[in-house]
Amino acid sequence: MWLKLVLFIVVALLVVLSGIVTYGASRWKTGTNELRAKLEEARLPISPVTYDAREIVNLPPPVRRYFQAVLKDGQPIVSKARFAHEKQFNMGETQAKWSRFTSSQVAITRRPGFDWDGRIAIVPGLNVFVHDAYVAGEGILHAALLGLVTLADIRGTPEAAQGELMRFLAEAAWYPTALLPSQGIRWEAIDNLSARAELTDGTTTVSLDFRFDVAGMISSMRASGRHRTVNGVLVATPWHGRFWGYEIRDGMRIPLEGEVAWEFPEGLWPYWRGRIKEITYEFAR
Repeated sequence: MWLKLVLFIVVALLVVLSGIVTYGASRWKTGTNELRAKLEEARLPISPVTYDAREIVNLPPPVRRYFQAVLKDGQPIVSKARFAHEKQFNMGETQAKWSRFTSSQVAITRRPGFDWDGRIAIVPGLNVFVHDAYVAGEGILHAALLGLVTLADIRGTPEAAQGELMRFLAEAAWYPTALLPSQGIRWEAIDNLSARAELTDGTTTVSLDFRFDVAGMISSMRASGRHRTVNGVLVATPWHGRFWGYEIRDGMRIPLEGEVAWEFPEGLWPYWRGRIKEITYEFAR
């Protein structure tokens, strides 16, 4: 009798938990659709619609070598990219605590914007859902357990906008035509293997220092200060990322793997390591 009662309770709890998980995922998907609809609404016409190699002749030498390595004259300009990632996210603050994640992302190149929709596994079957996004000039970071219980919700501040637009600029290695001067990027020489890129959207301006390898590819990027959350407070912290595993996709040479880290006085603190599983593009017409 007691065994049957215990089994009944366990089954009932599992049914309830399954319902909560399903409801949370459905509710989160609705929010994702709304964010991505706003991305679409903010799109702007792109001109020119193809890459003309003459536009790079006056760029700093490492930037010119980069475009020569990753693009061919006449390459269509990317208007939208969709990709899926997998690998690990570091949930630890003082000790590394890597958890598996999967995610999908949409990026629009003009007006610049993106939505990263991630699932980070805390324990098997228990996920934190995360939106990291820049939509119509607004930076958004929203994390919720099972898509229902909010753990973080940062949006609408200048710091959030700056941080997310900075991420868009860093990830342009995955949609490299967005780094062209004709697409709004201003390049400044630093040395023979590095250059600074600056991007303005509305009232927000960001810049990153890109370093290129001997083959001309972007090997790393750095910002002197990107805001991160520390005990609920946004703190400007040096930010660092690196890329590798370049392959050709739709005529462009892009990196398929990367790592992002905060730069502390005692050294780098990696918090994201990812690999692109799938990537598809839409091109300007």
